[in-house]
Amino acid sequence: MTSYQPTVPHQAPSTSQELLTVPQVMARLQLGRSAVYDLLRSQQLASITLGRARRIPTHALTDFIHARLDQEAAA
Repeated sequence: MTSYQPTVPHQAPSTSQELLTVPQVMARLQLGRSAVYDLLRSQQLASITLGRARRIPTHALTDFIHARLDQEAAA
């Protein structure tokens, strides 16, 4: 007789580990596609590549925003 092992429901990643798509970042920053890719290309905004897909961790977006706020405050 086999024993039944209950499965643990898959939990969504915590906010700090969530990965965003480029369109999601575009919406959050209210920027166009080219502007977001320019930020990625210049490494102002960190990202990872999964296959052909580019994903931006939410913490990278938060870090980018804080860095820009700090730059504006220093100016």
